[in-house]
Amino acid sequence: MPLLLTACDKGAPPAPEQSTSAVDAPPAIPVMGPERPILAFGDSLLAGYGLEDGESYPARLENALRARGINARITNAGVSGDTTSAGLERLDFTLKSQSVKPELVILSLGGNDMLRSLPPEQTRQNLEAILKRLKGDNIRVVLLGMMAAPNLGKDYAAQFNPIYPQLAQKYGAVLVPFFLQPVIDKPDLLQKDHVHPTAIGIEEIVTATVDDVADALPKKAGG
Repeated sequence: MPLLLTACDKGAPPAPEQSTSAVDAPPAIPVMGPERPILAFGDSLLAGYGLEDGESYPARLENALRARGINARITNAGVSGDTTSAGLERLDFTLKSQSVKPELVILSLGGNDMLRSLPPEQTRQNLEAILKRLKGDNIRVVLLGMMAAPNLGKDYAAQFNPIYPQLAQKYGAVLVPFFLQPVIDKPDLLQKDHVHPTAIGIEEIVTATVDDVADALPKKAGG
């Protein structure tokens, strides 16, 4: 099912989808080592739009990492409706607001640019500025890629889709080629807007990406 051309508004979210997601997981194994601070920085796909507390991607990813024994602590800095421009504007403030410097940033921006048909070159410039800033601070990045909706046409897709792999390669970020891949064309894993994952959809995305995030964390001496 194609993504609908509807921007992620900052208004009241729809009623949360009812789910019986894999929150009933087996007891987590003990976490090991020092706390690993991670910053999830992005838009509604990280903010948990339409979901209950504890069902957002950062919350479920933190649980998945801790179940593997990684002492992850993820700060959710997702803001529904954010474009790459809005994200760039608040990046410095967000970084300075952290009590400890994050070892890793999970970056998810650009979806709202695409849904609003903003010029892809603008998206590229903003994402590049964000990645350059994080690289300058020696913070590793997992870049969550997006793909243009089919109804925007081939020309737009040809300009938008290469942004993520090209910037990931240039700045040494770990790339998730298409963050929503596990839920696309699966209506039961998407909310009624056909854009945002349900709680069960989030679980599928976490399963598909937790290895990338775990591998992206800096290696600790003796670890």
